[in-house]
Amino acid sequence: MTTADQWFEAIRFADNVTLIHEPWIKPYFRCNIWHVRGRDADLLFDTGLGVFPLRGAVAKLAEREPICVASHTHYDHIGGHHEFACRCVHAAEAGILTCPENHLTLADGYATDAMFDGFPAGWDAASYRVRPAPPTRVLADGDVIDLGDRQFQVVHTPGHSPGGIALWEQRTGTLLSGDVVYDGPLITDTYHADLGDYDRSMDRLDALPAAVIHGGHFGSFGRTRLRQLISEYRAGRHAPGCHLNPA
Repeated sequence: MTTADQWFEAIRFADNVTLIHEPWIKPYFRCNIWHVRGRDADLLFDTGLGVFPLRGAVAKLAEREPICVASHTHYDHIGGHHEFACRCVHAAEAGILTCPENHLTLADGYATDAMFDGFPAGWDAASYRVRPAPPTRVLADGDVIDLGDRQFQVVHTPGHSPGGIALWEQRTGTLLSGDVVYDGPLITDTYHADLGDYDRSMDRLDALPAAVIHGGHFGSFGRTRLRQLISEYRAGRHAPGCHLNPA
C-alpha cells in the first residue's frame, strides 16, 4: 500500500510553473495538477483524485492560499478542491462541484482498482466519493485569473464536458488546456460530451499562438504537436468506425 507521504510528486517547469501529479495512478487516469506562482497570487489548476490531502503534501501549497480552478468537474480533476478557500469553475458545471455525485463526475465508471500501479492506503472503490466544494467564483469565457504579474484568460472549451475550460496566458504563450486536448487518447463519449462543441473548441485552440501546452493528462508539448493533435482529432472524427476513446 502507498501512503500519503509517497503519493504526490512535484516537478518544476520554466516560468514558475510546477506539475503536481500522483505517480501511483496509471498515466491514462492520472490528472496533471498545475501550480503557477504569481507576484500577488498563485494559481492551482485542478486537484487530482482526492484520495489523500493535497495541501499538506506539497510545500508550495502551504506558502499561500492559491486560486483553485477546475478545468472541468470529472472526479480525477476535483478531488481536492474542498481543501481550498477560493474555488472557481465554469457556470455550466458549478452545480456538479457543489454536489459531485459519482454518476455526474464519472467516478461510477472510472474510479476503480484498475487505475493504480500502487494502491493508496485505505482505498476502497465502493466507498470513493468526491467531497462537495461549492464554488466561490463562477467563471465565464473571457474572464481573467489575475496573479498580479500574470494574467490567465478563461477560454471556454466545451466538448469533453459542457463546462470545460482552458487558461491562456498571452504574454508567455502558455496554455493550460485541461482535457479538451492533451497528448494521449481523447475521451469524446462522456454522458455530457458534445462533438459539435468539441469541433468548435478545437478550432478555437488551433487559432491561439500557443508556445507551450500543459494538458490535463500526459506530457507537455509545443505548438507543432498541438496542431498535429488537432489534425489527428479531425481526421479521426471523419474516419468510418473510428473511436477516439480506447477505454
